[in-house]
Amino acid sequence: MLEYIKHRQKQLEKKARRAAELEAKKEAARVAKMEAEARKQKEIAARKKFLLEQQENERLRQKHIQRKEKIAEQKWDKEVGTLLTQIDDRLQKDDKLEEIRIIIQNREPLRQKLDWATWLSDPLNQLLADLDYDYAMEMFKRDNLMADVGRRGRGGKIRRPDLVDDWSLTFDRTNESHVTTDFNPDDFNLNLGCTVSYWVRPDEIGANRFAFGRKHANSERFVFGIANDNKIYVGLGPNNMKCTWGGNCNDNEGPPSGQTAAELFPDLFTTPHDANSDLIPGTWIHFAVTYEDRESASGKVPRKTYLNGKLIQEANINWNTTGGDTGGMYFGARNLTTVGYNYGWSCGLDQVAIFNTEKDADWVANVYNTAQNKLDLTNESGLVGYWKFDEGSGTTVKDYSGNGNHGTFAPISGDTTAFPTWEKI
Repeated sequence: MLEYIKHRQKQLEKKARRAAELEAKKEAARVAKMEAEARKQKEIAARKKFLLEQQENERLRQKHIQRKEKIAEQKWDKEVGTLLTQIDDRLQKDDKLEEIRIIIQNREPLRQKLDWATWLSDPLNQLLADLDYDYAMEMFKRDNLMADVGRRGRGGKIRRPDLVDDWSLTFDRTNESHVTTDFNPDDFNLNLGCTVSYWVRPDEIGANRFAFGRKHANSERFVFGIANDNKIYVGLGPNNMKCTWGGNCNDNEGPPSGQTAAELFPDLFTTPHDANSDLIPGTWIHFAVTYEDRESASGKVPRKTYLNGKLIQEANINWNTTGGDTGGMYFGARNLTTVGYNYGWSCGLDQVAIFNTEKDADWVANVYNTAQNKLDLTNESGLVGYWKFDEGSGTTVKDYSGNGNHGTFAPISGDTTAFPTWEKI
């Protein structure tokens, strides 16, 4: 009986354990199911969040794209508007310049001094003033300056009837007419001695007007013209001489003879005894600049400037810098590095001769005094560049030195109406 009770006891315990194990398994399954459900919900929530984030990111991206497109569109509209404005301004400017050019061609300078109101009574002058007041004022002053002078021959002399026909080239600053060449002073070592001779007829005066030259840098000049209404300009290397016709110079040296250019040639200037005397336009004048021969660029030597055969300025300078990749010399303006056409001059130009040696005062006087006989410098020693401007037609200016640096008419933006013009002297 006792054995049966023990056996029965074991069966009940075994049954209880199985029931407990079964319940534990059920509980474990229930917990696992709950955990799986929780993970599923979590995954669903995470996926939903991810999708929402993706949607938000896409919304932001689209908004950013739209904003960029709008900005680009606004920028494009602005650029198009600016471009159209620039085109319109350029067309208006071109039309204006063309109108001015036509007026200048058709008008005749009045040969009497007038006040402003009377000068404007000419319809062409009034139209010029309406188009460009400053330019009209400049023409008004020029007409009055030329009223008593008239168109004279070289050196202020009336052209003789028996003078052999000769040609020159006329440049107009308003349409930037000019001539390009490959002439480079560095190719001929002009800083070791040179002479530059030329005839010029100023058709206007003003600040920075250049008959010809090139400039690569402030230390590398080869430029000839006027610095202002009352100042000459000669630039050799680092030196840019700006003397008033009354004698005051930026290098603090007065006229060598004691007489100023204005005193030596009173017919060429407005007030001969005034330091601020202005050059009168309309008369052919001769300039020569010489630079003393030397073995090396190691010290100052004399640079002399002559007007109509007379020495008007002398100073010791050192042209010691050469080089640079700026192109050749221009006529009617200077060639400035990276810019090209720069500071043009409305003027006539003739007989530009350049030598790689210094000529003396007698040579300069002879060139001036025999100009009426059309002096030919072709066989002169040291000649490295010589443009006679005697073609009379075409678009080429021959270099008679033999070095082949012929000049070529240069149109502005392809506009051949902006060419220089041939003119008989």
